[in-house]
Amino acid sequence: MDLIIRHASLPDGRRDIDIAVQGGRIIAVDHALPMQASQEIDAAGDLVSPPFVDAHFHMDATLSYGQPRVNQSGTLLEGIALWGELKPLLTQDALVERAMQYCDWAVGRGLLAIRSHVDICDDRLLAVEALLEVKKRVAPYIDLQLVAFPQDGIFRSATAFGNLQRAMAMGVDVVGGIPHFERTMADGAESVRLLCEFAAQKGYRVDMHCDESDDPMSRHIETLAFHTQRLGMQGRVTGSHLTSMHSMDNYYVSKLLPLIREAGVSAIANPLINITLQGRHDSYPKRRGMTRVAEMLASGITVAFGQDCTMDPWYSLGSGDMLEVAHMGLHVAQMTGQQAMQQCYAAVTEMPAQILGLDNYGIYAGANADLVILDAGSTIEAIRLRAARRFVIRRGKVISQSPAASASLSLSGRPALADFRLRS
Repeated sequence: MDLIIRHASLPDGRRDIDIAVQGGRIIAVDHALPMQASQEIDAAGDLVSPPFVDAHFHMDATLSYGQPRVNQSGTLLEGIALWGELKPLLTQDALVERAMQYCDWAVGRGLLAIRSHVDICDDRLLAVEALLEVKKRVAPYIDLQLVAFPQDGIFRSATAFGNLQRAMAMGVDVVGGIPHFERTMADGAESVRLLCEFAAQKGYRVDMHCDESDDPMSRHIETLAFHTQRLGMQGRVTGSHLTSMHSMDNYYVSKLLPLIREAGVSAIANPLINITLQGRHDSYPKRRGMTRVAEMLASGITVAFGQDCTMDPWYSLGSGDMLEVAHMGLHVAQMTGQQAMQQCYAAVTEMPAQILGLDNYGIYAGANADLVILDAGSTIEAIRLRAARRFVIRRGKVISQSPAASASLSLSGRPALADFRLRS
């Protein structure tokens, strides 16, 4: 036996569980396994979780903050304009270096699967080449899935569709789009049709930036659901952001949610970015901007949270910590009930894993031995504390390790933070 983890708490609430690993796979999950291994880790009641998964990121832009200038307004449109200024200055070496640094951060935080959009509107496809190289380099540690993303619009950029086809032929995994950024609503709807038909013909998944707007009439998610069902692509299509849904009237949403569910379309909200970029035209009352996460979950729609940006033209913060994302999502969506908070943890683990189509993900016999041991006793506590990742394990091997948090009794005589750990 290669590895046994003893006395684990699991996300589903089971406690004092042992997990046995052999040959990179989990072979047994049960109480008090009568086995010996060459390496044994005592979780001591801490949470053992499958790794974090980020279903929506922009790795080609990450860690480029301040180049060539800072986004002074902090708005989405200035960020897009700033990215347009930066693109001609990009080099493949710099793109690879920044992405690799971010992947180092990701591993340390237990983030072992990422879906990254990559801009294909640069005719050089420089970013595509760079991230394909990064994908190859990080394969032993991170499942990196790439989306061909036409940042400038598939019709607004004369070469975008040809570039997208080239990018897919080079090895990019998923077809992207941005219908709300096309010149007209009609062009946006046509872009959804074109891209879905291309993906259906080639057997690709689809993930579109969709309705990232405060305009309640931006309703391309309805068109995306229609073409998904028409083309038989259920389970392979995702709408990202969907922030216009926050501004739609309840009657229309009551019609829209069943359409999304019936089409098998998934949704990705990006709490850190949606709460930052949306509602910028409001004074007060001011809209939160994030899509209707709780309502979609109640309707049976698969919903994940994404990091979206880290230190780039759109967002000057971020660290690759999906617990930070879940923490923000929980607050913005007002999902503070016990089950709802557990759903927020699932939104950065099992739900995005489902959207990415990750095989053998989870904690069960036969699953890949990809695990994170957190300095917390439950998923809710992990979110509350943004818990330290004591061990990060990939295919049964420890690839990152951090000390557990500790604190001593204060002079006031109050209990230390560590004494508020909830073990029951």
